[in-house]
Amino acid sequence: MTRSEENYLKTIFHLGSGDEGSINTNAIAEQMETKPSSVTDMAKKLAEKGLVNYKKYQGISLTDAGVKTALSIVRKHRLWETFLVEKLDFAWDEVHEVAEQLEHIKSEKLIDKLDQLLKFPKYDPHGDPIPGKNGEFQEHNKDLLSELPVGAHGICVGVKDSSSAFLQYLDKHEISIGKPIQILGKEAFDGSLHLKIGEREHTVSHQIACNIYLK
Repeated sequence: MTRSEENYLKTIFHLGSGDEGSINTNAIAEQMETKPSSVTDMAKKLAEKGLVNYKKYQGISLTDAGVKTALSIVRKHRLWETFLVEKLDFAWDEVHEVAEQLEHIKSEKLIDKLDQLLKFPKYDPHGDPIPGKNGEFQEHNKDLLSELPVGAHGICVGVKDSSSAFLQYLDKHEISIGKPIQILGKEAFDGSLHLKIGEREHTVSHQIACNIYLK
C-alpha cells in the first residue's frame, strides 16, 4: 500500500461514513484536491487489489477488505492525535497534520503499544471514536448544536470541523470537549444561538453551531 492509496481509502471511508453506499468520483476529487480522472485511475488500481468496488458512472465503494484497511489507518491517525495531545502537550488544533504523517507507519506492534500506553482510549481529542484493533468502535449518541431547540442542554462531545481555524476559535471562547452547553435563545433572522457555556454566556453564529456536537 502506498501513502496515496491509503489516503484514498481513508477519504472514501469518511465520505461514506463507513457504510456501503457508493461515493461519486467528483466528491472524492474535491476532497483530495485532484482531478476526477486521477480518482478514476486510483479506483481501478484499488479495485484490482480488492479494496474497492468500482464501475464506470456508478461511483466507488469500499469492499470488506477496504473497510478493514481504512479503519486501521483511521485508528492510527486518531491514536497519534491522542498521543500528541496527552503526552507531548500539543494543542488540539496542531495535531491533525502531524498525525497525517504518522498514520502511514506500518508497524502493528508499535500501534498496539501506543494504544496500551494511552490506556486504550475510545475517543480522540476532537471527540471522534478510535477504532479498536479489530475495527470496532463506539459512536457517541450526539446531535449538532444547530439542530437542537431552545432550552436544550448537554455536553460538548465532538466537532464536525477539525480545521485549525475552527479549533482556535473554540479555544478563544473556551468551548471544549466535556464542556456543558445550554441553548438560551435563537435568532430567527440568522439562526445564531445565545448559549450558556459552563458558567458564562456567549453568542455563536449558525455556522459555528453547525460544527459542534452535543450529547
